Amino acid sequence: MRAQQSNLRDNPLSGDLDHILTHTVGLWEDLRGKRLFITGGTGFFGCWLLESFAWANDNLDLKASTLVLTRNYDAFKKTAPHLATYPAIQFFIGDVRNFNFPEGEFSHIIHAAATSAAATFHGEDPFVKFDTIVEGTRHTLDFAVQCNAKKFLMTSSGAVYGKQPFDMTHISEDYRGAPDPTDVNSAWGEGKRVAEFLCAYYPKKYGIETKIARCFSFVGPYLPLDIHYAIGNFIRDAINGGPIQVNGDGTPYRSYLYAADLVIWLWTILFKGESCRAYNVGSEEDITIAELANTVAQSFQKPIEVRIAKSPDPNRPPERYVPSTKRAQINLGVRQIVDLRAAIERTTKYHLSNKIHGSV
Repeated sequence: MRAQQSNLRDNPLSGDLDHILTHTVGLWEDLRGKRLFITGGTGFFGCWLLESFAWANDNLDLKASTLVLTRNYDAFKKTAPHLATYPAIQFFIGDVRNFNFPEGEFSHIIHAAATSAAATFHGEDPFVKFDTIVEGTRHTLDFAVQCNAKKFLMTSSGAVYGKQPFDMTHISEDYRGAPDPTDVNSAWGEGKRVAEFLCAYYPKKYGIETKIARCFSFVGPYLPLDIHYAIGNFIRDAINGGPIQVNGDGTPYRSYLYAADLVIWLWTILFKGESCRAYNVGSEEDITIAELANTVAQSFQKPIEVRIAKSPDPNRPPERYVPSTKRAQINLGVRQIVDLRAAIERTTKYHLSNKIHGSV
């Protein structure tokens, strides 16, 4: 049954949302008739979580509802008006560090809030970043206890591992590295480490199931093209006709999981993941930044120039930020389905469509 079909079926992401539903359809009974609370529900991850929630809610007639913590409902209404006015999604204004607890019970909580990507891009104070992650997680966990939540998912980061050793092609959850605590620029990774500690402490004291998703790099609709995400910048440059500008030497290795696959993983971890157990979330298909720029360029029919600002230093090994996802694949049955070329093409198509309609 599609209770809101007339409102959502024209969604330009319908193909991706059907893809998500196909690979999560057996999981949603966990949420039937329940209330979900989401922090960070208006960011990149949050928009995809809400898109997929609404799609599943309608197609499976779940009769579930979601309350989303946000600091700026008006801005989100401009970004995603169909989600901002969807009847089963309501919004609650507040700061993740100190929001007033909403009334009633919530069976599931997804904690995806931190400081915004735009704030990071504009040089946010490292302590504000650290404090938002740590206090926001503690406050949201306190709310989970108060509202009798049964399952709690926190989106952590691969930054908890610190600098990936150059001779380690894929970093696993068993690696015991860490960020440099004397480097103030490690505020993100250090904050996420403390947040994971809190997610391990609360189950032992209060019995709540906490799930941890250590997220790496992603691409897809809703990803900003104008801040510090290399793949977003490359797509923006190509949409504008080029050249694609690589500011460094192009040697670092990254990997990118498409957003539709990402939310399949996140919902699966929430519903099926083991409590107090971290799961890497990302793609294992590593690619250098220079190769990525050329892959974006080749995704366009017209020739797009790629410019690399610096020459590689042959005496310096390339940096890596690439996960091993064997734990999630083996234990939860998830995998990368959309390859990088298709992910770039889908993201480009979405942004071109929005640009044509004046929203980019």
